[in-house]
This record gives sequence, structure tokens and C-alpha cells, in this order.
Amino acid sequence: MFENLSERLESAFKQIKGEGRITELNIAATVKDIRRALIDADVNYKIAKEFTDTVREKALGQKVLTAVSPGQLMVKIVKDELADLMGGQESELNVKGNPAVVLIAGLQGSGKTTFSGKLANYLKTRKGLSPLLVAADIYRPAAIEQLKVLGGQIGVDVYSEPENKDAVKIAQDAIKEARSKNKNVVIIDTAGRLAVDEAMMKEVAAIKAAVNPGEILFVVDSMTGQDAVNTAKAFNDRLDFSGVVLTKLDGDTRGGAAISIKYTVNKPIKFISSGEKLDTLDIFYPERMAQRILGMGDITTLVEKAQAQFDEAEAKKLEKKIRKNQFDFEDFKQQLEQIKRMGNIKDLLGMIPGVGKAVKDIDISDDAFKGIEAIINSMTPYERANPDIIDQSRRKRLAKGSGKDINDINAFLKQFDQMKQMMKMMNKMPMGMGRMGMGRR
Repeated sequence: MFENLSERLESAFKQIKGEGRITELNIAATVKDIRRALIDADVNYKIAKEFTDTVREKALGQKVLTAVSPGQLMVKIVKDELADLMGGQESELNVKGNPAVVLIAGLQGSGKTTFSGKLANYLKTRKGLSPLLVAADIYRPAAIEQLKVLGGQIGVDVYSEPENKDAVKIAQDAIKEARSKNKNVVIIDTAGRLAVDEAMMKEVAAIKAAVNPGEILFVVDSMTGQDAVNTAKAFNDRLDFSGVVLTKLDGDTRGGAAISIKYTVNKPIKFISSGEKLDTLDIFYPERMAQRILGMGDITTLVEKAQAQFDEAEAKKLEKKIRKNQFDFEDFKQQLEQIKRMGNIKDLLGMIPGVGKAVKDIDISDDAFKGIEAIINSMTPYERANPDIIDQSRRKRLAKGSGKDINDINAFLKQFDQMKQMMKMMNKMPMGMGRMGMGRR
């Protein structure tokens, strides 16, 4: 997402890059190009114009310090205004209540049921809560089964009444069930509906009135662009929802919904979701998203993802091994597994400033580590613990066992040795690895 917009904005900033100061004349073309880039990203014309008028006004009203170029100042102003347009600050999910009730609404095919599973997983694993999923979609075939499958994958109970065709009653019964089983959050997955479907809109409004949810989250397929924003407005007029969830951010989307929706409905984007995996759910941070749009990366999110997989005891153990130059293949494999759990490899690289642009046209599969893992899995436990013993005859056996060429084995072992040498050099630095932050929060 945002790749095309990022390129267009970068091109717009080039107009002013070589200038010594900001003037009415040299800023005009830059602002015009920014506006066009936003409109092409499916941002409403009125929003795009208002945004660029504000950018222009702020740029002309600021003095450029000698240490900052006009181009750098423009990037900062656009970043700040983009973050403000998308909500400014992240918005916390309200999980107060006995139990807290979260009502999920949205169009057919927007990804509501999958999001419900992801939210339950998020609340269970990251917040330490005990959620109950509720199958209140009484229309879509296999909706109840889908939710049960998702619940089974994450170890969360699912409440359903397959024979009951009263969604309001199901929601009410589910809350009683949650209280009896000490569940502290109830997530109600409702049927997908069209904004123009009066009967369905009345039903979700009736569920809201009956259970008084602390949160009503409107799930939007971000690939539908400006249509998603218009639909959100129609739903908000009826439901007065408390927050928005943008799904399918990994698809071929221009990003207009993410930029425009807060402005249009004046409700915060609370979560962003990509892919089908149940751990691919993130809090929406407007500031970080603005940085990503402008190609600045998102180191904060990258560090948070790493910390989520971080085990302090294991890290200290690993640090000691590195200090003694005892880092082996088993350690290496564990590090790969941690990286894989952090998410899509290309997305992770895109969070590093300057790297996103470099890898945007490169196809980086999530299976990128499979070859390395196959080689390590072909080793005996003794070989994994003692990298130096792998001679030519062992290399041939590893090639056969992993289905790789002998050259692949040689290349991998050479890279591993180089990595060990680099770790050894870092240990000789005056500060030491420990003080540099390894093994520390």
C-alpha cells in the first residue's frame, strides 16, 4: 500500500529540493503535485485541496533554519499534516465493563469475521484478557463454522445458537454466557450488510440498543478506496460507531481510505489488518503511517514487533554464547524463527528507512528462509552445536539431505562464518555487546 503515493510525493518534493528558501513561486508547483498525488491515491478532492492549502500556508509562514533545507521542511510539514489528517494520536480500545462488549459491523466481504478472530487473539495474547467470540451472523452460510475454526486456532471459545434466527437474542444470551464463564470481553460478529439494506441496518441498530457496547468497530476493506469512505459515512449516520478498522492493507490499494476516513466521519482508525494470519493485526498509529507514506520507514513498529517475540532469558543466554564465540546453527535457526513470527519479510524490510524503496520491486517470499532451514535440519545435533566440524564429506551429505546443491551449502557456511566473525569483532569493541543493548529491553 502507498507505494505509488510515496513515489509521487517524493517527486513533488524534488521541485523544491535545490531551492535556498521557500517562496510563493517555488512552492506552487510542489503543492500542486502533492494535491494531484493525493487525488490519484483516491483521496477526495475537497480533502486534498484543504490539506494542500494548509501545507502551503504553514510552509510560507515558517522561516527556514540554516541547518534545514526547504525540501526537508516541506517533508516535515507534510508528515505532520498527514498524521493530523489521519487522527493525530492512536486511539485505545475500550475494554471496560463486566464484560466489555465490542460490536463488529461492516459490509459483506469486508473481512469482519477474520478481524473478529484477530481481535480476540490480540486481546488474549497481548492484553491478557479472556474473550468470547459470538456468531451473530445468522444469514451467511458457514459463518458460524468459520468463526469456530478461527476460535479453535487461537484457543478462544465461540458462542453460537445455530437454530436461532434472532441476532439480538443471540447477542444477549452470549453476554449472560460470558458472565457465567468469567469472560471479560465479548466480541459480537454481525452479518455483513449493505448501507441501503434497511432491514439489516435496523437489525444491527437493535443489537446495539440491546447490548450497549462499549465499542462499535466498523470494518472497512481498504481496497475499495473512496467507496469505503462513503459507506463509512452512511453506517456512522445510523450506528454512530466508535472506531474504524482497515482490512486488506496488503492488497493493491491506493491508500485513499486510510487518509480520508477520519476526516469524513470524525472517528479514529483503531486497527489495521493485512493477510489471513491471525497475528497480523496492528494498532493504527497516524504518525508512523505518515512516516511510511513519506518513505521514512517505521523503526518504532519494527522494534515493537521484535520485542513481542523477545525472551529476555534467552537473549541473555545468547549474548553469553556470542561473547564466548559459541554461536551455533541451533542459535541461528531460533533467530530465524523469531524473525518469521514478526510478520511478512518484505513488510519488515519496508519499515527500515531507505530500504522500502530498494525492495519494492523485489519479490521476497515468506519462504525465503526455507532453504537455510532445510540445510540446518539436515545436520545432526552434534553438527549444529559444532559448526567447525563440517568438512567436505559432511557438506555432501547435507546437500543430499536438504535437496540443495553443494555450492548452496558452501555459500551458506561461508555466510555463517562471516556473521560469526562480525559478532567477534563487535565483542572486541570497548562498549561490548551487552552495553550496546543486546539482551536488554
